[in-house]
Amino acid sequence: MALKTYKPTSPGRRWLMGPTFGEVTREKPEKSLLAPQRRAGGRNFQGRVTVRHRGGGHKQFYRLVDFKRDKVGVPGKVTAIEYDPNRSARIALVTYADGEKRYILAPMGLQVGNKVVSGPMAEVSVGNTLPIGSIPVGTQIHNIELTPGKGGQLVRSAGASAQLMAKEGEYAQVRLPSGEVRRVHQTCTATIGQIGNLDHENRSLGKAGRSRWLGKRPAVRGSAMTPRDHPHGGGEGKAPVGMPGPKTPWGKPALGYKTRRNKVSDKMIVKRRK
Repeated sequence: MALKTYKPTSPGRRWLMGPTFGEVTREKPEKSLLAPQRRAGGRNFQGRVTVRHRGGGHKQFYRLVDFKRDKVGVPGKVTAIEYDPNRSARIALVTYADGEKRYILAPMGLQVGNKVVSGPMAEVSVGNTLPIGSIPVGTQIHNIELTPGKGGQLVRSAGASAQLMAKEGEYAQVRLPSGEVRRVHQTCTATIGQIGNLDHENRSLGKAGRSRWLGKRPAVRGSAMTPRDHPHGGGEGKAPVGMPGPKTPWGKPALGYKTRRNKVSDKMIVKRRK
């Protein structure tokens, strides 16, 4: 994937830098794999805002993506690479030998006409899904399961990949994009390769309106408010926040605080991301 810039014919186009969509081969999605999607706009069932800075945005259909990859031994052919408005990665439409169609996450190097297959006997090639126990150490993987049969939960965004570091007993050690090394059961599945659309993080929206199309409402800085509206507010000129760390409007640490406690999964972490 490549990025393109535009002639500054307007202020919004001056800094706009977006994808070329050169890898996308089909514009309209597969109707049988769409589901309606209703926006909550950051409101709960009472209609009150519980998540700030959300609302508006273009209407979207949800694409039913196959994270389980449970058609074991049934070969499939990639018939299209498509854009998905619900995620940063591209998706690939796979038509299996029995006629069923499914969407999968599109890794780098996967092209229309390629064959993909799932199962322990599958070849270790891009787009194939295997149990971690059947994948060689050092391989780049994505869409990693945490619970056998539940479907991939880790490493699903554009440009992401994890690396299989070691195998020991029933578990394997996987280094995640954050740097965390985690133990995963060898019967859990993972897909070979790195997820495509690498330049997603380098795009520039160019104007505030494009954020609104994505359903993001404006976020006002706390330091621009008054003391009664935000802990960062007040002071003459551009003042520091005046505390060891930033806070939310309600006084909680803005950069987060420890929320992990008594979690069964703690014992699975070999090395923290920090």
